Amino acid sequence: MSRHVAIVTDSTAYLPRPAMARHGITAVPLTVVLGGEALEEGTEISARSLALALQKRRSVTTSRPSPEEFVRAYRAAADAGATGVVSLHLSAEISGTYDAAVVAARTAPVPVRVVDTGMVAMALGFCALAAAEVAEAGGSVDEAVAAAEKRAADMAAYFYVDTLDYLRRGGRIGAAQALLGSALAVKPLLTLDGGRIEMLEKVRTASKAIARLEELAVERAGSAGVDVAVHHLAAPERAEKLAQRLRERIPGLVELHVSEVGAVIGAHTGPGLLAAVVSPR
Repeated sequence: MSRHVAIVTDSTAYLPRPAMARHGITAVPLTVVLGGEALEEGTEISARSLALALQKRRSVTTSRPSPEEFVRAYRAAADAGATGVVSLHLSAEISGTYDAAVVAARTAPVPVRVVDTGMVAMALGFCALAAAEVAEAGGSVDEAVAAAEKRAADMAAYFYVDTLDYLRRGGRIGAAQALLGSALAVKPLLTLDGGRIEMLEKVRTASKAIARLEELAVERAGSAGVDVAVHHLAAPERAEKLAQRLRERIPGLVELHVSEVGAVIGAHTGPGLLAAVVSPR
C-alpha cells in the first residue's frame, strides 16, 4: 500500500490556485505589516494595494508565519489521511519561514521533512509541483523530497528591478551593492545564488536590461523540456510582452505561467519588478 504524502509550502510560491487545488498543495501565508497593521498575504492584502503603498513610501515590512500556523497545517494533513508531509519553503537566507517550519515539525502528528529550497516565487512553486507529482504517483517522502531538490538544483531565476532601494531597506541585498547601482544609474539584473539575492549584471537602461533578461532565460532553457514562469509587480504589459517572446523563442517550452508576485516579495522588490524562472523538466 502506497504511503500518502502531503505537500505543504508557503504563500511566496505564488502557485496558481487551480494547480494548488488539483495537486492538493497547502500554502501557509506570510504576513505583510503595512502602517502597523498585520495582513495575511493572499487574503488580506493584494499586490496592487502593496504597490500603491510603496509608491506612497508607506512603511512596509514582512513577517514569517508562526510555528503554530505550520502545526495547524501539518495536523490538517494528518487528519486528511497523510502519513507524512513534505514542507517546502523559500530560501532561509531570505526569510525565517524555514526555521518556523522546523520548529513546528517537532510536534507534528506525522513525520515532516522540511526543505529549504533556496528558491522563491515560482522557483519554489515548481519544486512543490515536482514533489506533488511524485506523491500522487505513490512516492515516499524521501522520493518527493528528492524530486523537489532536483528541480531546485536545476532551476534558474533572473529578475530585474527598477531600483535596489527596496531590497536594501529590507536587508536582502548589501548596502554597498545598492549604493553602487544608484551611483552609476544602472539597471540591475539579479539572480538567486546559494539562496541569496546576488547581482548578476548591471545594464545601462531598462529596455536593455529587459532584453538581457530575455536572453538569459532563452540561453538557460536551451532546447530540452522546460517550464517557465514570468513574474511582475505593477508591470503587466512588460510581463506579457516578455512571456510572448519566450513562447516564440523556447522550443522545449512545456508550461508557461504569468503572474503578479504577492505582497511579501513585492515589498522587497518594489513596483516594476520583472522576473523569469526557468525550470528544466
